[in-house]
Amino acid sequence: MAKTPSKSTKTASRTYDVVLYGATGFVGRQTAAYFANYQGLPKGFQWAVAGRSESKLQAVLKECGANGAGILVAEAHDADAMDALARSAKVVLSTAGPFALYGSTLVDACVRNGTHYVDITGETPWVRGLIDRHHKQAQSSGTRIIPMCGFDSIPSDISALLAHQAMQEQYGEKCVSVKTAFSVRGGFNGGTLASALNLVAKGEADIAANPFLLNPAGTEPDNVSKHTDVVLPRRDADFSAWLGPFFMAVANTRVVRRSAALLGYGKDFSYQEYLRFGRGPVAALASTAVSAGSVFAQIALKSNAVVSLATKLAPPPGSGPSEESMNNGSFRCLWVGKSDSGRIVRGVVADKGDPGNRATTKMVCEAALALALQTEALPGGAKGGGVLTPASGLGQVLVDRLRKAGMTLQVDA
Repeated sequence: MAKTPSKSTKTASRTYDVVLYGATGFVGRQTAAYFANYQGLPKGFQWAVAGRSESKLQAVLKECGANGAGILVAEAHDADAMDALARSAKVVLSTAGPFALYGSTLVDACVRNGTHYVDITGETPWVRGLIDRHHKQAQSSGTRIIPMCGFDSIPSDISALLAHQAMQEQYGEKCVSVKTAFSVRGGFNGGTLASALNLVAKGEADIAANPFLLNPAGTEPDNVSKHTDVVLPRRDADFSAWLGPFFMAVANTRVVRRSAALLGYGKDFSYQEYLRFGRGPVAALASTAVSAGSVFAQIALKSNAVVSLATKLAPPPGSGPSEESMNNGSFRCLWVGKSDSGRIVRGVVADKGDPGNRATTKMVCEAALALALQTEALPGGAKGGGVLTPASGLGQVLVDRLRKAGMTLQVDA
């Protein structure tokens, strides 16, 4: 029988270790299946799915065979329902985007009720708003609010963390710069495209263009030139390949820079990321074409007519790639870190499966489980809180969990 959250739920009562909100969406259904098929959850672990339609939630649980999971009926803009949902859980995992439209009331409730929170957003202006509204309160209460725990932006953030750790462990020096080169094979789901188009439609693209949008006040470097977003193609000796702009860098780089500030990588620390094309003349042409296309797209999306057309033509939320396509997808993120003295560390973060769907599901679910099961081991211990990043909020615990789940997170010897 479904439970409709109510105000009568006691704040101290945590019926569920994790509640999956937005479980009827494309990625949401995959998170439910991930939990249903998870091997090794501790005895007594309780989880639930949540959303606005009881019948659809029942269908999700039936489809993935999760007969023991709970059901919570709650609408995204109902503050009372969100409060009750938050009070019922140790951790809320949300896949319900666009988050700027459907996520704020839930996060507000999590902060009020001391409930940890993770999601898969890539909407940096929305995240900036969470920082402004909630960071201090969440920090004082030890509540971890950790957005961007999918392909946005765990591979980038963890790559920089691994580089920082490796430089200190191998050479006893600080890593002053990190760059990553992505190879991606996969598709988009309707929810991801809806979030991106909503950001553009709201006129927030210029806000998102700020390289230090997510940084704490006073942590921006004096010289911002080396931090501006990549536009032109380049032949890079460190990767022995042609590189071009990576469409996700406008989100990922902001997250890494926030991590650098929160974790103390150093004020001169720099991070950039690229799309990797290969070594030969065909790769050179491809990187040039993508660079030109990226510039053209940015110009085109300033037109309301283009945004309106793109919204009409985009696949609807809840849709996504086929099972075969997702199974055949993959990503590979090569990283290189350097110190002031010229020392170099290298490594790779990679996984099989569509990065925006399969890998994202794994990442956000393991992030939620880290919060639910290993709070004491997280950076800052049980009292660590705030609007954080994957690296600053989950750190080595997440690295270890993802490795155990089959993801490659490698530091080259």
